This record gives sequence, structure tokens and C-alpha cells, in this order.
Amino acid sequence: MAGTPLLQVKGVETFYGNIRALDRVDVEVSQGEIVALIGANGAGKSTLMMTIFGNPRARAGSIMFDGIDITQMPTHEIARMRIAQSPEGRRIFPRMTVLENLQMGASLDNLKYFDEDAEKVFALFPRLKERITQRGGTLSGGEQQMLSIGRALMARPRLLLLDEPSLGLAPLIVKQIFDAIRELNRTQGLTVFLVEQNAFGALKLANRGYVMVNGRVTMSGSGAQLLADPEVRAAYLEGGRH
Repeated sequence: MAGTPLLQVKGVETFYGNIRALDRVDVEVSQGEIVALIGANGAGKSTLMMTIFGNPRARAGSIMFDGIDITQMPTHEIARMRIAQSPEGRRIFPRMTVLENLQMGASLDNLKYFDEDAEKVFALFPRLKERITQRGGTLSGGEQQMLSIGRALMARPRLLLLDEPSLGLAPLIVKQIFDAIRELNRTQGLTVFLVEQNAFGALKLANRGYVMVNGRVTMSGSGAQLLADPEVRAAYLEGGRH
């Protein structure tokens, strides 16, 4: 399914102080793909997501989006290029209602589409429509995750970065979240780059995947290839969520 590269990460190195968190990372996401990045906790997956978004900055290498170098771009300018992020930990606005959270996600350029885009989010996650006047902080973990993804979608992204969308959620809710990602990709052609500790679910969902160990990409292949790989199975799938 690999088409035109939309996101190209080449030789990226990121540091926290003197500690190297990413070591010459190469990742590519093509238009219309779902690509998963799996690895143990602390492998550097979330750091890569944040580096793509400009915080922290890559100290070496380059990040290209649709042929434009965004490596040193300020985060707000990266967002304006229609890259949206649903960060780890579902950082919604707890004192704001569901509707207000969605309003915060809509870019100023897209306000004329607000009602239409909100309805698309509610079609994807009907639970949010039922909770439209509730404060974000009073929602369940699964509902907060739906809201975090919904808020990101309000920016009409060309690339959606999802960081640990299944973390801490019940299996039934995880299935709903993954089904929604698949649906967005299938019906809208949305390109998704997904970081997940739930390796089985992520690789089943993804066209392609990468494995990260200690800040380095150690393996890549189609989702099916990685699911079948004995090394991947032993490290991430045995005894995991099947």
C-alpha cells in the first residue's frame, strides 16, 4: 500500500540533556497508510512522536512532511500543516465540556466546518454526543481517549499521530478505538502513525510496522510479517493481548 511518502524521518537523534533518547531513527509513513511503532516502555516511542511535533527538537537528522522540512519548525506551525496529535495520557481539558474540547481542537481556518466535523466525530464516537455538555474530567478513561482523538480530528489532519491510544483501557474499549482508527483510514483515507505497547492490536491494524529498542529502530516490515516474526512474538506478543 506504500504510496507517496507523507512523513520521512531520516537519521533523527534526540537528546534529553546528555542522554540520547533517539539514535539515528529512520521511519517513513506513506499517504493513506496506518503505520505502527511498537516497543517496550521507555524505548523512545513517545519521544519520536514529540520530536516530529517539534518538542523536543531533533539534534541531528531531518523530518520531512509532504516534501517540506519541518525539523526546526515551531510546533504551532507544524500543527498548521495539518499534522494532529493525540498525546499519551489523553491530555484533554478537564474543566471544559466535550463540546468546548472539540472547539479547542478546531483550527481557526476550519471553523466554518465546525458543525460538520463535530457530527463526524459523534458518528465515530456516539458516546461523546451523549456526553456533549459534560466536563472532560468527569468522563471515563475510554471516553477521554475518544475525546482526545476527536479533538485531534477537528483539525482536519492529513496525518494523525496517536500515542498509546489503548493504554489503561478495557479490551472492549480498545476494540472500539482501533475500529474507529480503521474506519477513519478506510473511509477518509486518513494517514495514521500509531505508537502502541499493545503490539498485537497495533500490528493487526497497521499496514506496516517498526520495532524500537533503546531509541533505535531494530526491525520493520508489514504488520503481518512482524506478527509472524519469532523475535517479535517472543518479545512483545507471548502472554500479551491476543
